[in-house]
Amino acid sequence: MRALTVDRSAPGGLRLAEAADPIPAAHQALVRVRAVSLNPAEFRYVLPQAPDGAVIGWDAAGVVERAAADGSGPAVGTPAITLGLSGAWAELQAVDTALIGTVPDGADPGTMSTLPVAAGTALRALRRLGPILGRRVMITGATGAVGRFAIQLAVRGGAEVVAVSRDTSRTEDLLALGAHETVTDPAATTPVHGVLDTVGGPVLPAAYQALGEGGVLVTAGAASGQDTVFGPGALLADPARRHRTIHTFFLMDGGGIDQDLTWLAAETAADRLRPHIARRRDWAAAADTIAAVADSRLPGKAVLTLS
Repeated sequence: MRALTVDRSAPGGLRLAEAADPIPAAHQALVRVRAVSLNPAEFRYVLPQAPDGAVIGWDAAGVVERAAADGSGPAVGTPAITLGLSGAWAELQAVDTALIGTVPDGADPGTMSTLPVAAGTALRALRRLGPILGRRVMITGATGAVGRFAIQLAVRGGAEVVAVSRDTSRTEDLLALGAHETVTDPAATTPVHGVLDTVGGPVLPAAYQALGEGGVLVTAGAASGQDTVFGPGALLADPARRHRTIHTFFLMDGGGIDQDLTWLAAETAADRLRPHIARRRDWAAAADTIAAVADSRLPGKAVLTLS
């Protein structure tokens, strides 16, 4: 099969080359990949540690070519999206059936490939906030892929959404997604019940200070790449800020990922959830797109289609 393999001598550290076909375990299906989406974290955390010749990648969309030997998961010919820990950037991917969602017939694979990490994180991290109906929820990094999905899903859940972004040129875009308020500084608003933070660095402690009594902050990313420092007394409580909590987040925690991916795919196919694709390229001509994602220069998802 062809794959984007790790090659330190190639631009961006990746080269389109021949690689061995994956051999699925009994609980894995073999998926014929049609499109993948790229995540900055793959370049920040995974690529530097991967050996030459490795095939990495988390998000893919395609069709089940071989069903799992143990009888689990979708049947041959089923359109699918996958959340694998590796191996997505290839023509064939062996994936645990617990990490495969089914896709409505006729849905665009490129659009579907944007969902697993970004929309999956938004959905499952918002659940960590508890009930949000009628409550104020803050989304930091609101113009990022996770942030955009989180705004839409939090509004669907009945929340009043405060979107935090330093890019004021995107204010109208965030309001169109359903945000009720946009701010550049997490402290520049009234207290909120919950925060979904994907930025880290100095934004996280500022967002924590925006929590009211009983508030919950879920940290699901560190896009800033900066250290997070809580100043003296920042974690102390007062009558208005008692019982605040910070939750770390891991996307693969718990079961039901297959069900969540299936639901997200159906909502997107029905145009009730809108991904933002900033760039779409054939994977054979993707060097500029790979570089842009690695440098976090794209205001949305990057999709590679497999020719």
